[in-house]
Amino acid sequence: MKRAFVIMMVMMLLLGALSGCSSGGADTKASGSNGGDVIKIGWIGSLTGDQAVWGTCEFNTVKMLVEQANEKGGWLGKQIEVIGYDTKGDSLEAVNAVKRLVGQDKVVAIIGPNASGQAIAISQVLEEAGVPDIATVATNPKVTVDDAGNVKPYNFRVCFIDPYQGAVAAGYAYEKLGLRKAAILYDVADEYSQGLTEYFEKTFVELGGEVVAKEAFKFGDVDFRPQLSSIKETNPEVIFMPYFFKEVALSSTQARELGIDAILMGGDGWTSEQLLEMAGDAVQGSYVVNHLDFEDPDVQVFKKAYADKYNSAVELNGYMAYDAFMLLADSVNRAGEADSVKIKEAMETAEVLGITGKIKINAQTHNPEGKEAAMLKIDNNKYVFQMKYSVELK
Repeated sequence: MKRAFVIMMVMMLLLGALSGCSSGGADTKASGSNGGDVIKIGWIGSLTGDQAVWGTCEFNTVKMLVEQANEKGGWLGKQIEVIGYDTKGDSLEAVNAVKRLVGQDKVVAIIGPNASGQAIAISQVLEEAGVPDIATVATNPKVTVDDAGNVKPYNFRVCFIDPYQGAVAAGYAYEKLGLRKAAILYDVADEYSQGLTEYFEKTFVELGGEVVAKEAFKFGDVDFRPQLSSIKETNPEVIFMPYFFKEVALSSTQARELGIDAILMGGDGWTSEQLLEMAGDAVQGSYVVNHLDFEDPDVQVFKKAYADKYNSAVELNGYMAYDAFMLLADSVNRAGEADSVKIKEAMETAEVLGITGKIKINAQTHNPEGKEAAMLKIDNNKYVFQMKYSVELK
């Protein structure tokens, strides 16, 4: 009898720590508690601005997962409360949000943001407070490692990094698509775009390809015709466009209007239903480096639960927030108490099966090791999985 009771309690704790689902929001709290002892966690991200569609999906995902976990007993026998703040896509707002979460709200850990600039900016606040953060789709190497190569003690992530994405795109273009002449159009003001550009160019050339044109724009530009006209003169087989879906929609449409028929290719900044709606035919036949196959049977339960609850499709950020929540749940469970430092220490030895694959945290980089990219092709207005593809960074 005692043995059965213990087994039942253990199962409830594990289910609470390792359950999952999806989205919602503005500055708000979500809790299943009835005034009892709670474990408070934070979330930050863009709920307004160009990337609000991603931030909203992230926060909705975390709120749904909290609900589900609380229905199964929460974590460590305590209910979970999530407190979220809108960063408005701004680094200073992200810093202020984290200060509120660690100082006023007393959270034990934070999920988000998805943007590298914001994730880099909050490092010092996290370290001073001793509170860990798990970035979702913040792919710049500096999110978790400083310029001297030292790991930032309280910054973690569940996504692969920009150099890897750029190298994967180049390797796939050269080795799998057989393309030899590439052009690059990138955002000179954005670290994400610069990082992917650097490693795409480096890898493509090392493989034997030629970068025939490299043109830049600045965030906020809406007319890409001058750069695209220069690119057109070089007659590339592929144009690498490592930036976000709004600018991709504008530039791809203008490229087709100019008569450019080259294959278009980008990173995870493309992967939104918004791109398919905004760009339409202009991006059909394009290739995208992504974190998972959206049609994988293993993700369908989550997709359906999210769609049923929020009456909308899951964006990429929802899957990444799911994995961040799983990593945090596992770390809290293994820490054995809601102590930020012990949770951080548990994260450094984490090995969790997430929705995007296995997440094994490297203690020296706080990055997940060995994650393969999923190559997608936009076909018939859908992101169609092609294959898992990986490269070794040099």
